[in-house]
This record gives sequence, structure tokens and C-alpha cells, in this order.
Amino acid sequence: MLIRSEQVRALSGRIKPHWLAIILFLLFLAGLYSYHLATGFTPERAAIQIPILELDIFWYAICIVAGIALGATVVAQLAQQRAIAIWQAQVPATVRERPLSTLSLPDEIQQILTKQKITKLGELLLRWGYNSRYLGLNEEGLQLVYEALLTAPGVSESWLHDAPWRVWNPEHVWSGIGWCLVLGLIGARLYHVFTPSPSMAAVGIESPLDYFRNPAQLINFRNGGLGIYGGIAGGLLGLFIYTRRQHMPLLGWTDLCAIGVALGQVFGRWGNFFNQELYGRPTDLFWAVHIDPLYRLPGYSQFETFHPAFLYESLWSLLTFALLFLLLRHHAHWLLAGDLTALYLIFYGIGRSLLELVRLDSRTVVFGSLQLAISVATLVSLLIVIIMIVWLVLKHQAKTGNHVA
Repeated sequence: MLIRSEQVRALSGRIKPHWLAIILFLLFLAGLYSYHLATGFTPERAAIQIPILELDIFWYAICIVAGIALGATVVAQLAQQRAIAIWQAQVPATVRERPLSTLSLPDEIQQILTKQKITKLGELLLRWGYNSRYLGLNEEGLQLVYEALLTAPGVSESWLHDAPWRVWNPEHVWSGIGWCLVLGLIGARLYHVFTPSPSMAAVGIESPLDYFRNPAQLINFRNGGLGIYGGIAGGLLGLFIYTRRQHMPLLGWTDLCAIGVALGQVFGRWGNFFNQELYGRPTDLFWAVHIDPLYRLPGYSQFETFHPAFLYESLWSLLTFALLFLLLRHHAHWLLAGDLTALYLIFYGIGRSLLELVRLDSRTVVFGSLQLAISVATLVSLLIVIIMIVWLVLKHQAKTGNHVA
């Protein structure tokens, strides 16, 4: 049965723009890969060329930036939902629904607040609790609003000085993302530097020492690469610094960020498709990715199709994102602070260990003259999975964590 146009418009009105962007991007990538399977065509690495500026914008960068932006937007939405839930639990409905006019504020201030769609006392308290500077008032105006709120019936003074929903202000996502991205990039690069893949020998990098013998290579990203575990560690350090400075709960925020990171990886991994890199062993499976001769690893020039390792990781990340999101949405009462973070690391560790079974060009573990038949990524993944499982079990047995709000 056909859906009426009115129903379609009503449905689209309920879908947030970022969810629509996520769906459309996934459909675009699915269509592109279907076309690739049918024709073997892979777009050029540069998506946009600007001759006047001698500037190329690469698909790899588009995928990463889009993944970061969409992931951060979802995290901001989740933070706002948590803030509103606390605000609704703390502020009685009788106070929230009271008209703003009951505060007897000067007309000029009333007009400024009304332009920001603040017409009720509860809306003002929510925004004030986030950060009173967001109200667009000068010092005198803020003081007048503060005095009016302080004397308003039913308003707690604690809401004006350090509202319990302040720590979930969605603007923290955009204020703190710089710390996470910069330190995440540094961490990802350092992880690669200390564990360079065997194919780096083609550009003179056979061990970490080769990077330090030629320091210019440390910042030469054209030859690859970035390591996800280093990026996670660096991003976590950035988040620690920001939450410490803002007096915010670290584990609560890592839980939300884990959901955003999983979504970011869904799209970020497609950069490997456009770059024709990090593919798996040769295979004739119908979903195999076609690699042009120029990008085939030494010893594999006679093969044309390979396991699409990037696609496996993207789909695994999509599954991880969906599970974490649904757990937070429907089972928040069961979760302790840090649970989603641990589950993300467990899911990713398991997925990465499975992925290493088909991936090429992974550095193996070496102890002196002893070389083990296991990749560094697999060893790191298994250690993280074990540690996170033990931590989850002990934490839930002791029940010393704080439940998610």
C-alpha cells in the first residue's frame, strides 16, 4: 500500500537532519559499492580539484570529516537528552511551565529572551544552567535575571550556580572536540610510527628507528598512516583533560563518545576504499573489492580482487553503533558509568581480531629474534577485550559505579 504524501511529510518532519544525513550517506556508499562490484570502477582519490588554488580535496578526508561531524552531532543530541531528563526530574512541571512574564523582567530583556524562543521559566532555567553567557545579555542584564530567578517561588539557588544538568550541555561536544581531535591525531600517528606496516619498506621505513633517523617522515602523512588504537588513546587523553577542566564526569562522557566514535568509524573506513588500501587476502567472492595494479602489494600483482577489509570494519562498526545506541536508549537503568565505553572496546577488539585474519600488511609481534604468528593489532585487541571484560564483571559485582542518568 502506498504511503500518502502527508504521511511522508509528517515522517520527514520527525527525522532529525543528522539522521537523514546518515541514511543518505549510507545509501550513497551502498550504491557506489554496488556500482564498483558491477564495473570494477573506483573513483579517483581526489574528489574535488581546484586548479586555481592548486588544491585537491580527497575522498579520504571527506569520509573522515563526515564521520567526525555526524558522530559528534549524535553525541551532542544524546548529551542534550540526558540534560533534559535531569532538568525535568529536578525542576517541577509547575515551575517549568510558568510564563516568563511572571519574573517581571524589563521589556528589553524580555524581548531578547523571546527572540531566543525562551518564553517559559523552565526554558530559562535550562539555558541558564547550561551557561548563562549563552543568553546574549550583558553583565547588568544577567544580574537582573539572576535576582529575578533567585526570588522566584520554587526556584532552587543551586540551579543558578551549578545546575546538575550543566555537565551535559551539548555545547561541550563542540568545545571539547578540538582537544580530542588534536591529541587523537598525535596518538594515531605515534601508534603507526612505533608499529609501521611491512609495506612501508617501499619508502624506506622498516622499523620505528627509521622515522627518527629521518624526522621529516614523522609528519609525512602521504605515505600513511594512522593507528586506530593510538587515536582512541589520544582522544581519551583529550577528553580527560577537557572534562577535568570543566569538572565533568569522565566515564559518563566516554560512554556517549563511544557511540559517536563507532558511528565515525562507519564512514571513516570508506576512505580506505577510495585510496585502495588496507584490503584483505585475494578472494573470488562476489562482494570482493577490485584493486588497480598500481595499488596492489608486492607479491599480489597477479590478483585483481581482494577481501574488502574496510567494508567489514565499516559494517561491524555500524552494528556496534546500533547496539550501543539501543542499549543507552532502552536499558540505561541497567548500565553503570563506563559500561558503554567498555562494550565499545570489547566489540571493536573482537571485530579487529577477526579482521586481522584476512588483512594483509599487518606487522607481527616480535620479541628480540622471536617473531610470533600474530599481528600487533590482534595482540592489543585481545588484551583490551580481556581487560574490559574483567573490569565489567568486577564493576557490576561490586556495584560501586553510578547508574547512567
